[in-house]
Parts: sequence; C-alpha cells; structure tokens
Amino acid sequence: MRQIDKLLVANRGEIALRVMRTCRAMGIATVAVYSDADADAPFVRFADEAVRIGPAPARESYLVIHAILDAAHRTGAAAIHPGYGFLSENARFAEAVAEAGLVFIGPPAAVIGQLGSKQAAKRLAARAGVPTVPGYLGDDQSTAALAAAAEAIGYPLLVKASAGGGGKGMRVVRGAGELAEAIDRARGEAASAFGDDTLLLENYIERPRHIEIQILGDTYGRVVHLWERECSIQRRHQKVIEEAPSPALDPERRAAMGAAAVELGRAAGYVGAGTVEFIVDPERRFYFLEVNTRLQVEHPVTELTTGLDLVREQIRIARGEPLGYDAAPPQRGWAIEVRLCAEDPERAYLPTTGALLAVDVPGDGAVRADLGVAAGSEVGIHYDSMLGKIIAHAPTRRDAAQLLRRTLEQTWVPGLITNREHLARILAHPAFLAGELDTHFLERCAGELAARPPGLDRVRVAAIAATLHGIAGRREPAALAPPGWRNVRFADQQVVYQLGDADVIVGYRPVGAEVELAIGGVPTRIARFGLDGDRLWFIEHGGHRRALRVARAGARIWVLSDGELFSLVEQPQFLEPGADTVAGGLVAPMPGKVVRILVIPGQEVAAHAALVVLEAMKMEHTVRATAAGTVRAIHVAVGDQVDGDHVLAVVTP
Repeated sequence: MRQIDKLLVANRGEIALRVMRTCRAMGIATVAVYSDADADAPFVRFADEAVRIGPAPARESYLVIHAILDAAHRTGAAAIHPGYGFLSENARFAEAVAEAGLVFIGPPAAVIGQLGSKQAAKRLAARAGVPTVPGYLGDDQSTAALAAAAEAIGYPLLVKASAGGGGKGMRVVRGAGELAEAIDRARGEAASAFGDDTLLLENYIERPRHIEIQILGDTYGRVVHLWERECSIQRRHQKVIEEAPSPALDPERRAAMGAAAVELGRAAGYVGAGTVEFIVDPERRFYFLEVNTRLQVEHPVTELTTGLDLVREQIRIARGEPLGYDAAPPQRGWAIEVRLCAEDPERAYLPTTGALLAVDVPGDGAVRADLGVAAGSEVGIHYDSMLGKIIAHAPTRRDAAQLLRRTLEQTWVPGLITNREHLARILAHPAFLAGELDTHFLERCAGELAARPPGLDRVRVAAIAATLHGIAGRREPAALAPPGWRNVRFADQQVVYQLGDADVIVGYRPVGAEVELAIGGVPTRIARFGLDGDRLWFIEHGGHRRALRVARAGARIWVLSDGELFSLVEQPQFLEPGADTVAGGLVAPMPGKVVRILVIPGQEVAAHAALVVLEAMKMEHTVRATAAGTVRAIHVAVGDQVDGDHVLAVVTP
C-alpha cells in the first residue's frame, strides 16, 4: 500500500474543489496550483496550500508539466490528481509524475497512451470484438491523406482530435468543400487545448444517442462497470445535460454495453476510473466511440445513483487497495445533471464574461451543486465557460427533472448571461420528458427552446423591483420620505431603464405611506416593500406579495423574477454624445484573442466569408462578412486581445 497524506490537484475550478472536498473527508491535505487569472479563485482559497505556476494562458500554466512537478516537490505532495481536461489524459504527464516518485491518480502512462489516443483505442476495441464506427485511424496526418480518406469514407463525416474530448477539435463535415477548413480549425483547437493536433475521421451517424459506461479497475486485474450515463443533450459536441440511468436502455442492452466496456478495460489492463463512450443508432445498435482515461465532468450522476464516491475510489485504487466488490451496487433512483455555463444560447452559445455579483443555488440533500465560482469571481476568456454543475436526485426521472428545473429557476448568478433559463426550458420540453433524445436534440428543438420576449406583466414587476431597490438604497433609515423625492404635491420622479432594445419608463411618487408607480402610463400602488441583502419584496394594492432578487453593478440592475433574469440598465438624465458606429464594421462578438486573420485590405469577399478567427475559452469563433464587399481596413493583428464589440475589420459594398 502507498501512503498518501498530501495531494496536489493539477487543475482548476469546480473539479479542483470537488477533488479537494473528498481529500478533506479522507484526512488528506491538499495543494492547489493556479495561474495569475485564478489567484483568488475559490479552489485556491479552499486548498491547504497553493502555488502559482504561471500566467493566465493554459499553455503557460496548467499545461506546463515541470511547473506542476516543481509545486509538488516544494510542498511535499505525495500524489497528483489531474482532474479532467488540461493534462489529465496526457501520457507524458503521467509518466513524468511516476518518474518523479509521485503517485498519479489515474491509469499508468502506457494505458493512457493506448486508450487516451482515439486512434489506438479504436484499434484495441476492434481486436477485443467491440463494435466500432468505420473511419480513418491512419498515422499519415497530411491534409492530402485526410482528404483521400474522407472520399473513401463518404460524407457526412466527423473530424476529431485524437487526444481530446469535450467537443474541442471536432467538426462535422457534410461535403468536400468544407473539409479543408474543418481540418485546419480542428487542428488549431486540438493543439491549443491538448498540445496534440493528431486527427481522425469517422463516418457520421445521424441522430445517435451518446451513452457511456463508467468503469473502475484496480491493480489486481479486477474491472467492473458502474452502469451507464446518457449524455445525448449536446451543443457543439459538448455535453449539456447528463443523466443516469439512460431512458433508452432495457436490461439486456444495458448488460451488453456494460460487458463490452469491461471487456475493453480488461484488454487494456485498465487501472483507475475511466469511461467507455458509445454511440447508439436509432435501431439501438451501439458502437464504441472512445475511452476517457480520467474522471468525467458528469461523474456525479453515477455517484448519486450508486452511492459511491468516485474520487475516493480513485485514491483507494492509487494507494493499491483492491476494489472490494465484483459488481456495481444496484442503481437507485434517477439523477440528472446540468452544466451551468457562462454563455448566451440566444447568440449561438457565445461565451460571456464578467464579474459574478452573487452565486446561490438553493436546495437540500436532493440537489447537489459542484461549483467553481463564488460571489466576486471574475469569469474571463482563458478557460472553459462552465461555472459548475447542478445535479438533482429523485426516485423517478420525471421527479428529478422537475426538481432540477425548479432549482434552476431559483438559482441566482447575476453579473453575466448564462444558460440557466435555457437549461430549465430543456428540462420542461415534452420530448425530453418522454426520453426522446439524440445528439441533435437542441438543433431539432431550437425554435421551441428559444427564449420568448417577456410578457408585459413580467417587465412591469422587474421594473418595479429595480425602482424600489434604488429607493431603498437611497433612503435614510429614519427618513420620512425617500431622498430625492420632490417635495411637490403630485410631482413624479422618473427613471428610464434600457431592457434589450426597448426603454422602460417608470414614474413614481409617494402617496401617503404608499408608493405609486406608473409604467407605460398604467399606475401601480405599492402598499409596503422591504430589502434584506439582495432579497426584495413588495406588496401591491390588493395584498399580492412578490419576492424577487436584485443586484446592482453601476447602472446595470439584475432582477430575478419567477425564474427569469432581467438585465436593466438605468439611463442617465442627460446623455453624453457617444462614438459613431463604424459603417461596415465587423465587431468581436465576445472578448477574445485574435488567432488568425484570413483577409487583407483591398480584398473582395463574398457574403459570409471568413475574415478573422478569435479564440475564447479554448474554442475558436469565426467572424464572417455580413454581406459581399471589399475589405477596407483591418483593425487588429494576430495575438491581439480584444473586448466584445471591438471593431475587427471594415467591409463595405
């Protein structure tokens, strides 16, 4: 047995916190490593010790092996847990950890090398008799070789990073004309995220389900599976909602997939926690996809339905302990997880940035929140957009979906746009509740899942809350009337809020002990109101009491009302002249780094032509011409960091 008294987590955010919590419960001291961007992050504050390893970019910090090993030696850590992403599936890292005399919490380097490469894993699966998707696994990575293979496979096909996961370095190609750009973009993302730009090609199966099997293997040759997880709700090949068990599997198919995963694990000599991923076609035939040789983001749904702590199991295995069981505990109840992300589903899931004013996820023992942020956390451009996961566990699938939906409606994360409301709409969708899922669910149901303009009464309530919050903030405790109210009978104060593209005008005045407000000329009488922290309540005439949450940052007021988050911007009394919009200007849709400029001044371009490629949160985003014309100017250079709405290029007819 190997003794582990102190463990370093070579990761950040929610997974670093998740690992450290189990370590604390096991009596193991923890060490965090952090970049400059994470110096005051919750996981750094939670750790017993923390060591700076470099600047914000991952390639200069979380992907620097020697910096992580130096931190382990400086602090006396006996083991390193890689979390997920970054170096978690890097065989060189696992080997370097072992050579340094430390315990790597994961499979041996040889196993990671064999299974962490999608190419090698598919070859092993084929030898083990596990069904695989037809494709190209060749070592010749030239564009010409990939193009020739694509012609042989046929379209549509999938271009995938061999070393990666999480949708990074992955592109669907439906015709030969799209292939060159897809290869270039996939290589760039793979190199940035994983340090390895090797690609493979697969036949693209339309409308598949994504179902994976959790496995554990100990150092004594025992491999077991812990049932399945359904991960079919995805966007851009990244999972959004996961659940266990899968509504698609009957006992026979569940047993067959579990047996296939165990057989592959045994063939590889698997040690530690891993996930064998499959795609399942509409006829319920399953095909091996890949092995993730690490803990998955969605592991909590397995923990809640089996009662096992997978991080604890990882550490036990790494210490040399036997599993102690030959089969998984029976599944109990249903667990559903959502990934709460800083992104705007109404703008093609573009990442968002900003400071979180508050973070509060309600719930009891049936709801679990694995978050990597707290009030005051700054969400930037350097890392994945996921803020954390929220998981509900209940006796039935419908119960779990309803509980999770209600939790999301009450979750309070003001300060930036998230996918919170979008997730709640997915959970309420009839097709989701019926279990009619595939990896194109979000595309197929996009219209039904799109946000609807808020009703006039909801806007009215949000505007009232913003106005009362402002009054409460200005009011002296012993004042007879809120300061700023004019001491003129019947004279109204007025405030104007911008809500999207519309202005909301609110007039208000005291009427005895009450407050009268007029929104759009319609009066509303408030009998009483109060503010406790960011919780505001008011009673309308007639006794209707409403409770909301309100937070303010500068002129922007965030209001959570009946599950809907409003962002109201109070307009100044006298507007200062602003800069004119640049005619023909193409702006950055979000903050990011310019990684490629694809045109030059004077060049003629067609509508939708690619102009500039930005990198934000480890994903690439292409800015395209809105209409045909001539490139008049380029206002950025490769390597520039730009803010959202920064003018990148000018194209005019």
